[in-house]
Amino acid sequence: MQKKQNPIIVGQPALIVVDIQKSAFEEGSRGIALMPGMAERMFRARAVIDAAREGGVPIIFLQESHRKSGIDLGRELDGDEDEHCMEHWPTTAVAAEEVGLRDDDDVIVKRRYSGFIGTDMEILLKGHKADTLILIGGLTNVCVHYTFADAHQKDFHVRVVEDAVAGSDLAAHDAALIAMEYLQHGARRTADEMIAAFAAHDARKVA
Repeated sequence: MQKKQNPIIVGQPALIVVDIQKSAFEEGSRGIALMPGMAERMFRARAVIDAAREGGVPIIFLQESHRKSGIDLGRELDGDEDEHCMEHWPTTAVAAEEVGLRDDDDVIVKRRYSGFIGTDMEILLKGHKADTLILIGGLTNVCVHYTFADAHQKDFHVRVVEDAVAGSDLAAHDAALIAMEYLQHGARRTADEMIAAFAAHDARKVA
């Protein structure tokens, strides 16, 4: 039986910009493989960010960063990843120019893949009265996926902008998108769809 698909935005949306850091655009210390077309997809994410601002949608930026000592890396080096997102690496900084980061934007530094683990994400989302979370950034199969899964389990409506996220490789990227759609039908949306939805949200002036 075909299940009903929820609207693209339910109630109050918030845009979650997942780990769009300088490493997506610059050569240098990275420690994680990136699929082809990463930079192009992150530039497309900027269009979604600009549309969110235009539509009055709250934006939260996530930044994975680990202490120089590596004490907070935990089990993250047990798989395919090498040392990554170290706080003393220039490439770990949020790609401020590329994403249009402003001084008064909310930025959450996280030590784990999910934006909810050990952070004040839920406090900010409660303050914004958020019902629907829209995810862009990277990596699709790691930080985007785990943030999505945690948001789902906390009963948020969650959407992922499939052409404004990128994974460690194409197969992993595609598999993660399938897994997210499995959790919430209609989760996968395009940048064009999201931009149009933000414009409509602004026109409705949802309280």
